[in-house]
Amino acid sequence: MKYLILNLSLLFIGYFAFAAQPHEQEIASLKTVLNDKANYDIQKIKKIDNLKAQLDKDEQISLAQQYNIYLNLYNEYKTFKYDRAFHYAHQLQRVGEQLKDPAKIAYGKIKLGFILLSSGMFKETFDTLNTVKVKLLPDSVKKEYYFLTARTYYDLADFDKDDYYTRIYNKRAATYIDSALQLCPKQSFEYIYYDGLRYLKGGDLKKAVSNLQYLINNQKLSYHQYAVTASTLSDIYIQHNNPDSAVTLLIKAAIADIKSSTKEAAAMLNLAQLLDKKGNTQDAYLFIKQAMDDAVYYGARQRKVQVSAILPVVAGARILYEQEQKRALIFYASLLTILSATIIIFAIIIYKQLKRIKAADKLVVEANTNLLHTIDKLNEAEKIKEEYIGYYLNIISDYMNKLEKFKCSIEQRLTTKRFDDIKILVGNINLKKEREELFINFDKAFLKLFPNFVHEFNALFPPEHQTHLLPNQLLNTDLRIFALIRLGINDTDKVARILEYSLSTIYNYRTRIKNKSNDPDGFEAAIMGIKAI
Repeated sequence: MKYLILNLSLLFIGYFAFAAQPHEQEIASLKTVLNDKANYDIQKIKKIDNLKAQLDKDEQISLAQQYNIYLNLYNEYKTFKYDRAFHYAHQLQRVGEQLKDPAKIAYGKIKLGFILLSSGMFKETFDTLNTVKVKLLPDSVKKEYYFLTARTYYDLADFDKDDYYTRIYNKRAATYIDSALQLCPKQSFEYIYYDGLRYLKGGDLKKAVSNLQYLINNQKLSYHQYAVTASTLSDIYIQHNNPDSAVTLLIKAAIADIKSSTKEAAAMLNLAQLLDKKGNTQDAYLFIKQAMDDAVYYGARQRKVQVSAILPVVAGARILYEQEQKRALIFYASLLTILSATIIIFAIIIYKQLKRIKAADKLVVEANTNLLHTIDKLNEAEKIKEEYIGYYLNIISDYMNKLEKFKCSIEQRLTTKRFDDIKILVGNINLKKEREELFINFDKAFLKLFPNFVHEFNALFPPEHQTHLLPNQLLNTDLRIFALIRLGINDTDKVARILEYSLSTIYNYRTRIKNKSNDPDGFEAAIMGIKAI
């Protein structure tokens, strides 16, 4: 009996020693920063709001001032949210055109190229960069153009992973880096980092490590610069089969990304993969979920695909790990039954462990359910976007054709000085009919996406307040208002402008219809719950 107790004690010591994971303290630091992530994002948003407030000031600001504010907004958004950065990159080009400054227009294109690359859109990146007239750029902007082009070729080489094309892309990238380095001070971050990147892609890992270690140890880097440098250095350690050093660097890079509110980053994703390979499935799952949240928030298509490919593997490994824990607990329970004096103690331990595991299983199921729900919403939003982009392109094309015909008719009558005919031609324009046709096309496009909308809408009302359409009528004003709301246009002012009603009219419509429903408080939530096909 004495030896049995000793053996059981040794088993428990071995179990808990095995459960202790390496990098525990570093991971705990990352989790602490992760818990404070919302505050870092709030600080970022406040900074953005302050910049936006400068555009909304009463006093007139010059185009040059607008350009600088748009540039600052772009810089805040470029690693934070793709669609807003995309918007401000176009604003830079627009203001550059108003200023008739080719250099500013080109700079806006370079900024657009950066976020297109960040989103994994290689063709669009090259198409944009190919329109830049490099000779017009000052050296500071020319340097940025060369670095961005080099990075595009490097990323394309990594994406292809083809023995033939990867060598070609890496060679082209090195040429652009050489051109950029000639425009950089030798002690600058850009020079040392990209010189190291060139060594890395060229296979000279020793010199690459030397450059990157020098940056980390001897230069005062911003959070973003540190994250980029540490992530790049971690790749080298992974290639050298030194995962422990890579994990340490990736943890530090992920902390820096959180503190700088960088959503378009690979550190958290790479860290999750390494931890999963090392058997730390719980932390791997936590961090892979965080990587997915950031990718969805930023709108990085390529990153979402990468995370989506890895997430099920990590989740599956976590479930297997928990199942192994269950089997281990059963094994210990069978041994502990021999010792009647310790049965109660170990039974309590097992009960608590099983309770934790059950709670963990529930969390996993809930997390996967939420993830599937998020993916469904993303797919629905993508489908709606594609449908309405096509719809509006067709509408615009039709109106352009009509406008072209109208223009030709006017020109013919002007040539022959038939001015009375022009008056007749203009008088024949039936704006009411055009507007009705526009609404009919909108109704068709909407009902194509939501064929059961009218039926499900009526199900929210008692029979006496249900909507009855006229023959050949697709939607009426009541239905059209809530069709726009279902598409995400919830602002009453926008709805009023689209339907060409006054703000008060739309407000009264919404209030009146909602009050007639079975559940006024949950009415609009029920509208948003109507599914697309």
